This record gives sequence, C-alpha cells and structure tokens, in this order.
Amino acid sequence: MTQKKGQSSAELGVIGMGVMGRSLALNVMDRGFEVAVWNRDRELLDGAVAASGGRLQGCTDLAALVASLKRPRRVLLMITAGKPVDLVLADLVPLLERGDVVVDGGNSWFEDTRRRMRELAAKGLHFVGLGVSGGEEGARHGPSLMPGGSPEAYAAVAPLLEAIAARTDAGLCVTHVGPDGAGHFVKMVHNGLEYADMQLLAEGYHLLAASGLDAPRLAEVFERWNRGPLESFLVEISAAIFRKRDPKGRGWLVDRVLDRAEQKGTGRWTVAVALEQGVAVPSIAAALDGRVLSSRKAERVALAAGAPPRTLAKLDAGDVESALYGAKIAAYAQGFELLRTAAQSFGWALDLAELARIWKGGCIIRAAFLDVLRGAFARGARGGLLSDPALRAELEARAPAWRRVVAAAVQAGLPVPALSAGLSYLDAMTSARLPQNLVQAQRDAFGAHTFLFSDDPEGRPQHVEWLQPE
Repeated sequence: MTQKKGQSSAELGVIGMGVMGRSLALNVMDRGFEVAVWNRDRELLDGAVAASGGRLQGCTDLAALVASLKRPRRVLLMITAGKPVDLVLADLVPLLERGDVVVDGGNSWFEDTRRRMRELAAKGLHFVGLGVSGGEEGARHGPSLMPGGSPEAYAAVAPLLEAIAARTDAGLCVTHVGPDGAGHFVKMVHNGLEYADMQLLAEGYHLLAASGLDAPRLAEVFERWNRGPLESFLVEISAAIFRKRDPKGRGWLVDRVLDRAEQKGTGRWTVAVALEQGVAVPSIAAALDGRVLSSRKAERVALAAGAPPRTLAKLDAGDVESALYGAKIAAYAQGFELLRTAAQSFGWALDLAELARIWKGGCIIRAAFLDVLRGAFARGARGGLLSDPALRAELEARAPAWRRVVAAAVQAGLPVPALSAGLSYLDAMTSARLPQNLVQAQRDAFGAHTFLFSDDPEGRPQHVEWLQPE
C-alpha cells in the first residue's frame, strides 16, 4: 500500500481494481495524473499498486480515497453494473461535496444512469455515464470513450478522458455524447453492433469451412479481407485465431473450442430497447439468437443425430466477402436508426457522424467501414443510412453475391441467421408494398382494430365485417 495520509493531491479516484479498472487507472497514471485507488478485495488492490510500481495511491477505505482527492473531486466507478453501483454510491455520496463528479464506467443500463444522475444532481453532485470500449488492451493503452452527462460534468473530466482515449487520423476517440443516459445508451448500441459483426464473421467462417477450407486457408482469406472493405479489428483477430495451433498437437485450436457463445446482456438490452422504440434490428436480434441457440449444445447434438447430411458446394470467398459487407451495411443501418430514434425520444442531440468517428479506434468494432459511414452522414444521410446513394450503390452491387451465398447456405441446411436477416431487412426496406395489408385486415377481422385505405392513408380508420358472407 502507498497511501499518503493528509495529502489531497490525486486528480482521480478509481473504485474497482478488476481488469478494466486497473487498466484504466494505469493508463491515467501513465498520462501524468496522480491516481488514488480502492477495492473491497484487498488482494486486487495490492496487486494494482504493485503493478504500478507503487505509483498508484492505494487507499484503505472510501473515506481515505475521498480525502486523497483534489477538489472538485473526480471518482471513477469500475464495478459490476446494477445493484453494486447503487450500494457503492450509498457509501460514497455522503463523503462528497457539491460540485464533485462521479463517473460510472461500467456497462450500466441507461435508465439506471438517468435515475442516478437525477439523484446526485439533487445533492449538488455531477454524474457521468461513461461507455468504455476496447477491452483490457484498449483500457490500458487507449479506449473509445462515450461519456454522457451535463456539459459541466463533462468539462470537469474531459482532460482525463482526452488524455487516455485512443487516437486516430480522425482525432481523439472521445466526445461528449449527450445528456443523462446518452453515453451508456450509445455504448449499448455499440455492443449490439459488435454482436452483429461477430455473428456475421462466424457465419462466413462456417460457410467457408463447410466448403472445404481448413484453418490456415481461412486465415489467408481473412487476412485478405482485412486489406479490403472489411478491414477491422474483428477480422484481424479472427485471422490470428485461425493460425493458433492446438497445444496438444491436435491441429488448430479454434476447432477444439466449444461452440457455445456466452453473453453479458448488452445485446439483449439493444434488442429490447429497439422493440420499445419501434425500430427493427433483425441483424442484431439474429446475432443474439445465435448465441442463445448455441447454448443449447446437448439438445442440438441429440437432434443432429437424426438430421440428414449437410454438404455445401465450394463457395467463392469473394462472394462471401460481398455478402458480409452488404450485411454489415444493413446491420449498421439498423443500429444507427435506433440511435437516431432514441435521440428524438429522449431529447438527445446525438451527432451520428461523431459516434462513427470515435468508434474508429480503441473499440472492438473499429473498422475502415466507419469512415464510409462518416462520409454518408456528411452527405446528409442522417435520416437513414439506406438513403445514402453511395451505400445504396454498394448494396446493389453486392446483393447478387449476397443472395447466392444465402441461397447456397439454405440449400445445404447451414444456418445463416444474420446474413439472411440483413438481406430480408434490405428487401423489406426497399419494397414499396409489403404483405402487412393482410395482417391488418386479419386484425380488423378478429378484433375490430380498424384499418386505413391505401389510397387514403391519412383518412378515417375503417372497420369491415369481414366474416359476414357476401
């Protein structure tokens, strides 16, 4: 421990010395700021102080942490989202003074953030809901940061956040997202898009493997993709994964990984909020379903025993690349539509081009594609990415290959939920007429829910006794 009693010299206090808290504390320290830290688990606290070479100021309790901080105090919470945040706040808030700032850097539910902000504001305290992306490596060396809160709260923590954020040719990967829960909402949608990206790449891998490519050849394909429009962190690490040998000498390690993907809940939140906001996010929902279905391993194995063999003719890797890029455009169109709609619902002035910019570095979904999105927003696509002529041209050019890939997968009996969901989304969004006229007629027939005439969409609601014989 390196606690220095009686001194109030630290510029940031960090509560929670798990992987992310420790990494962020070390990052801030390396940028020239004095940092005080505390953790309920003394072993984690001592480990963090030791990792810093004694430069982090370890504190024995919350009171000591608060006493070590310069005014206005700035405290960063890096603890498990949910009830633990409220429990820590209950102990921390009475120790603070008007004008102090509390930052929640966990993956908190945005409505919890809005509530906590109101509660602390009533006590004269500032609260920032901070989305942090990039995992351990990003937190340690430069994450993408999505802070939400009042302008005054952001101004108080901006020097710290700007010092540690990732840097790209487009600038620092941090921006003041908006008020109250905007930061955590944006991080939630980021994670939903992350789900979609990962599922799409998994489907592309599955199809190419089924058509005969082994891990080294898959690595070559993904490395080639990483030099084109699919260039991204996730494609890059996928190529590296395919090159990892099984330490037990049984071939390639990826082939021995259990096909059961876990989740922490942010993807589920994204889909639930999208439903509440009336926004279709089928690609993200398909990615979520993919993880849920993967968890039913024993049941799948039992059912597969009676299933017919599934064979796939050799696929062209270029076709798969086109399908993945088209599906990526569709998924991001959905995610940004959710952001645009939520901004209207909650009164947030979200700058969608800025969000694409700060995601260009540090975060898990960082990709060259984000520059494409920034260009679309610069051209005025804030009403929807599918309205951008350049993106529409890309989709039209790639749609034939996309359809060939999905058709081949369906014929072979191989699941491609995200690829097919994205294609159906595109087809629906570019259809002047959909069959929901029958759905509405059915609703009126069994429940008198009324309907409108297609030639008078702003007219008076109609009801017909559909079931009376003519």
